[in-house]
Amino acid sequence: MPVGGLYRLIDVPMSNCINSGINKIYVLTQYNSQSLNKHLTNTYNFGTLTSGTNAFVEVLAATQTPRDSNWFQGTADAVRQYSWILEDNKNKIIDDVVILSGDHLYRMDYMHFVEAHRESGADITVGCIPCDAERASDFGLMKIDKEARITEFSEKPKGDALKAMEVDTTILGLDAAEAKEKPFIASMGIYVFKKSVLTSLLNSEMPQAMDFGGEIIPEAAKKGLNVSAYLFNDYWEDIGTIKSFYDANLALAKQPPRFEFYDPNFPIYTESHYLPPANVRASTVKDTIIAAGSDVDVGCKINNSVVGLRSIIGKDCNLDGVYMMGADYLESAKQLDAVAKEGGLPIGVGAGTTLKNVIVDKNARIGANCVIVNKEGVTEADRPSEGLYIRTGIVTVAKNATVPAGTVI
Repeated sequence: MPVGGLYRLIDVPMSNCINSGINKIYVLTQYNSQSLNKHLTNTYNFGTLTSGTNAFVEVLAATQTPRDSNWFQGTADAVRQYSWILEDNKNKIIDDVVILSGDHLYRMDYMHFVEAHRESGADITVGCIPCDAERASDFGLMKIDKEARITEFSEKPKGDALKAMEVDTTILGLDAAEAKEKPFIASMGIYVFKKSVLTSLLNSEMPQAMDFGGEIIPEAAKKGLNVSAYLFNDYWEDIGTIKSFYDANLALAKQPPRFEFYDPNFPIYTESHYLPPANVRASTVKDTIIAAGSDVDVGCKINNSVVGLRSIIGKDCNLDGVYMMGADYLESAKQLDAVAKEGGLPIGVGAGTTLKNVIVDKNARIGANCVIVNKEGVTEADRPSEGLYIRTGIVTVAKNATVPAGTVI
């Protein structure tokens, strides 16, 4: 999943691991993961970066076998299917296993997480964020005792059920004022397990459980295991919906941004692209990120947007609140001639087009003088023949779609 114009979302947990000194990493992937596999291979080659060490990044793909014809059925099932790897020779010395999600945006030193887990003597430690009442009902909430041990769980509670999940968050380190403002703790969906506890729960005690957050963690607490909470009180976003994906990307372009990809002490890594700098000619650009290899023609107005790698934007375009993912390649003059002869459109946005509150997926072709602004405020709609979809009011132009010149939405 592209994010920030230049990165992939998988770069976030991968970089957090590297910056935290964690260099034994397995990435569990579901079907249709070729693009992800390619990115990981091109970007995270520990063999050359850490010669002489036992560091590694390995992709563990979901498979269908004569014994099991199902793909991964959930987070716990995915780890269970490869839990045997935790007992092979290179992993026998491992005491603790960190389990992370691939669709969160945040910067975190996981060794602080692991150290807190070890110091508390916990069997399982759950990463959590403090929340106010407005945000809390969107998450799975937890209650804790005075030792930060988790005693109760509730999934997206409302009303009285939400009120009942209030806790004293000063126990986790918040000051009194912030604790009053944020009296709830929500699971981040990241965990540290004692390896022996993890394998026992998955294979012996709960062999049918499919999910960590909804099954393994609550049941482990009920069984009397020490399940503790670890507070992360910084920027964190779960990018699990079209709206959250859109909002988190545009927030990167605001000044000052709540999250920045570049930090000299804790950088987020990604694949090297070897592209020329962006070329912006006689245009007005405000609160916008424009990635390398992009070309913005004269007379454009771009506001509060993220313009991804190799994006081509024609003359006199108006982009407001747009995440344009860019393209996988730049079309040569020969390719452009061939496309024109066949009556097609070049990759990018044609001259005179207006886009507002739009996501443009990779390699999309939008013709000249289009107006895609969702003027009627439609919440949900599909126009698959044109590669156009509306989700929560945000228009999405699908990957490789062609939107004819003059289209109005």
